[in-house]
Amino acid sequence: MVSNPGILGGKPVFCGTRLPVQTMFDYLAEGLSLDYFLESFEGVTRADAQAVLRHGGERIAAELGQ
Repeated sequence: MVSNPGILGGKPVFCGTRLPVQTMFDYLAEGLSLDYFLESFEGVTRADAQAVLRHGGERIAAELGQ
């Protein structure tokens, strides 16, 4: 995951793409599987998606003081 002011106004995107990380969360929130997301966006690897999910979990835990 990277954030660059010159790419989508600095929104976090998957490395090497212009695909916002938010897109993955939107897919998952709609009940779609991670496999479906990965099939839909071939430029994103499973390792990239898992890293974003881990990072999100860590941020939530930090905000909750856990």
